[in-house]
Amino acid sequence: MPAVVVVGAQWGDEGKGKIVDIFTEHADMVVRYGGGPNAGHTLVVGDSKLVVRLIPSGILREGTRCVLAQGMAIDPASLVGELDELAKRGLVRGVRRPGRGEGADADADAGSLVVSDRAHAILPYHVLVDTLREQTPGALGTTKRGVGPCYEDKAARRGVPLGALRDLARTEALIDRALAAWAPTIHALGGKPPSVREVMDKLRPLADRVVPMLAETSRLVERAVRDGKKVLFEGAQGTLLDVDHGTYPFVTSSHATAGGACTGSGVGPSRIDAVVGLVKAYCTRVGGGPFPTELTDEVGERLRKRGDEYGSVTGRPRRTGWLDLPALRYAVRVNGLDGLAITKLDVLTGLDSIRVCVAYDTPHGRTEDFPIDDVERATPVYETVPGWREDLGGARTMDALPAAARRYVERIERDAGCPVVLVSVGSRRDETIVLKDPFRPPC
Repeated sequence: MPAVVVVGAQWGDEGKGKIVDIFTEHADMVVRYGGGPNAGHTLVVGDSKLVVRLIPSGILREGTRCVLAQGMAIDPASLVGELDELAKRGLVRGVRRPGRGEGADADADAGSLVVSDRAHAILPYHVLVDTLREQTPGALGTTKRGVGPCYEDKAARRGVPLGALRDLARTEALIDRALAAWAPTIHALGGKPPSVREVMDKLRPLADRVVPMLAETSRLVERAVRDGKKVLFEGAQGTLLDVDHGTYPFVTSSHATAGGACTGSGVGPSRIDAVVGLVKAYCTRVGGGPFPTELTDEVGERLRKRGDEYGSVTGRPRRTGWLDLPALRYAVRVNGLDGLAITKLDVLTGLDSIRVCVAYDTPHGRTEDFPIDDVERATPVYETVPGWREDLGGARTMDALPAAARRYVERIERDAGCPVVLVSVGSRRDETIVLKDPFRPPC
């Protein structure tokens, strides 16, 4: 199957970095279609860890073209910083791309990074607004990276597409217009707006680095799919943070579900062949918002420590909880999932028993559906299943798993109504049970 979408099936942080890295072993292109530098992926390279926030983890695969598509919000400073860090580690090949009119749509440089000229720029005033809002009552718990305010500008039609950086006079005019709109908000929040000159002084040297990578990426992506190349579409965050389908208003500002792959990358839905959802063997959530299966006891702390559940972007401790099967079924439905990749199964090792949310008691009665609009008034209904104590790190087949761990995976598959295609039993690339290659039909 040439076109596969990978999405988070929970509240994000499901381990997309590792799984995308595995799936891109034979991919020709990996496309990041939404979100911004608020979505970190932790990659284990040898014995060291690497965090990427914007660049797809496919950058580690030589010969795989990486695309930052038009649905993204991109901080030029963050992008350049990531490129410099990757180069320092010897992990980036050629990233320079010809500009418009110089063969920007050519099919050369297969290992290059290409950035959409229609993606919107996160600028210092976006970060300022985000930070000031998080200091007020009712803060949502954002990463304070300016992503939300950038998407606000995009929706209000006063944003700065990266393509504008080709003409800095035009960029300056756009920034002047945006700052005029943001100034009352910044003042009301107790801040001081930066001047246009201050923003431009920071942006000019970054533009010199970013502009050579810009291209009309939707054409590149659609051509790759049409030519039968293997293309992996990588989402950010998770289904329950989607601006339309998540636990609103405690959501991100972009489309984190599979449908976002089409709008965010510029390809039609008929081009997508399969969708794989990533799900942790338990649940985590960062920031505010409802989390009905949350654990605030020693078991929750145990999961946090064993799973290294700290935000890869912010370092904040993640909230931890039991697996939520109604929420997973919801994710299967709204994404049209064809397969599940289960991550961090090994973190549950050592528990004598494991609880699983199987339904909810709501003001309207018991339901096996996820009560997306009543979730704060709903009470989880649990079942308890046996745990295991055997180490999982050496398992490379399902038969090599302890019986209780194997039954746990089978339970997830049965109750979600979606086949499991991969099980991760450790943080390293090789600590994985691959049951089905999503690029080979049927998924």
